[in-house]
Amino acid sequence: MHQALTALSDKDQRRLGVTAEWKHGPHLLTYRQAERTFGLIADALARDEPGGLPSDRLQRTCDDLLEASVPEEFKDASSSLAVDWTDMETFSRPPPAKGGDCADREASWGHRKNNLLRRQDELFYGYYLSAGIMMPGENGPPVPGLARRATLSSRRHDPVRALVPVLTAMPAAGIPLGDILAGSGYAHRDADAWALPLRAAGAQLVQDLHPHDRGPKGTHDGAIIANGNLYCPAAPSTLLELGPLARGATREQAAAHDAKTAELARYKPGRLTRDDADGYHRVTCPAVMGKIRCPLRPASMTLDRDRPEILQHPQHPQECCTQQTITIPPQVTARTAQKHDYPSAAHRRSYARRTGAERGFATVKDPATNDISRGWCRLMGPAP
Repeated sequence: MHQALTALSDKDQRRLGVTAEWKHGPHLLTYRQAERTFGLIADALARDEPGGLPSDRLQRTCDDLLEASVPEEFKDASSSLAVDWTDMETFSRPPPAKGGDCADREASWGHRKNNLLRRQDELFYGYYLSAGIMMPGENGPPVPGLARRATLSSRRHDPVRALVPVLTAMPAAGIPLGDILAGSGYAHRDADAWALPLRAAGAQLVQDLHPHDRGPKGTHDGAIIANGNLYCPAAPSTLLELGPLARGATREQAAAHDAKTAELARYKPGRLTRDDADGYHRVTCPAVMGKIRCPLRPASMTLDRDRPEILQHPQHPQECCTQQTITIPPQVTARTAQKHDYPSAAHRRSYARRTGAERGFATVKDPATNDISRGWCRLMGPAP
């Protein structure tokens, strides 16, 4: 902070008090004075009682500082954000093994991944740093991967729930939310903790699904719930159980996978209305929409034979097969619904932008630049 202030122009230094008139002439801000001022600011923004999360005033201050770091020409360049969290060790030593306090009472033990052989994760004592990194929009021009929002939380708090209020406060600050690119660790949370608040704030989710959330997960009015969508009850199980394309897949394998996801999309009911104020919308049978041929919908049997045909329809058709439309309440796919069908080619291309979050953290931790490893900040707690 001292280096940044003393590097300003003479005019800005005088305006901010970095250079002040003393009895013996101009006096430049010393490092000790900057350190003292920083401590006073940190104390003013800290919580009265340690809780492992930033206070509201501190979070608003951090939001303003990050927003001020975005050049004016890029503020409206994209509304897409890639979100993730990473570990950040505190300067304090961990508490003694026999028990007792340590210098940083708000930090806690957490797990992090490493690149060592035969070890999947390791313990660290500190915080989780969550951030939203600017990403280009779909088919949009490139944008710099700047951090638009960030927050700090101890392991005692869920980093997903800690980041949600930071993101949902952006529209009130005049920054609309677009695509939110998130991993399965975010998508696997309860809908009230992640998906619903962001959709209410105007965001569109593009996220990986946790293995426990993939594939068929029940029915609604006879329609099969799978991967955040509804499908015809006669949809082939092999298509409903499709997973994401494996890493290192060849072009031929990718083309075959995309052909299967495109065929699965034909079994998806057609949407007729937007979400109403309560999140309800109406859909109709894919045969009525002309995407498949089904004997339960006689008009569809006159369609060209290049469409999939239902050879064995349900013996006891339910509402999705007998009614013209059915109503879908918001809770049916509240956690898993997203912008693109999962795991289609469109979803894969859109989700590939999420690597920007990892690049952002790699830059922050790069020893040649910022290097926020243990000891980078001698003060402790979320405010410093």
